[in-house]
Amino acid sequence: MGHGGNVIDELVTDHREVEELFGKIEALSPGEKDRKVYADQVTMELIRHSVAEEEYLYPAVREHLVNGNTMADREIEDHSKAEQLMKDLEGCEADDPEFDRLVGELMGEVRSHIAEEEETLFPQLRVACSDEELDKLGDQVRRAKKMAPTRPHPSAPDTPPANKLLAPGAGLVDRLRDALSGRGKQD
Repeated sequence: MGHGGNVIDELVTDHREVEELFGKIEALSPGEKDRKVYADQVTMELIRHSVAEEEYLYPAVREHLVNGNTMADREIEDHSKAEQLMKDLEGCEADDPEFDRLVGELMGEVRSHIAEEEETLFPQLRVACSDEELDKLGDQVRRAKKMAPTRPHPSAPDTPPANKLLAPGAGLVDRLRDALSGRGKQD
């Protein structure tokens, strides 16, 4: 993550990476242990992506778009649903009967969220914001993703200013845990 370009280009590239990981999960047979590795990678990417959107994109949506508050609230609600699914998935191995149900539900939730952003929110934001504003948001989102948590924290705040204050600390702890456990890495 961290591709360059304006905020829309950055986030669309993230969406494609997540979809690629979903495809890797779907290509494997139920119970194969690499499905868990890919699910962990999806979780890590989605959490960083979501935190960055909540810190910078959605405040811009509130500021610049007609019905921005409603749109941002709906997107944050989608994030909350997905984050709870990721938290539930965190406790499952690939051969757990719940794994397939949870990962399927997560894929459906995320794919619906991506479609909403790309078909409705991003085009409106592109019209409402200058190229300079979109570039600045892209830089902010990239910086936020570098510091963001990599594990779901469903009870953490999801709106500024609390999310901007707490996310870097949680991110540091999560990255340390990931490094020590090897989470998201194939053997």
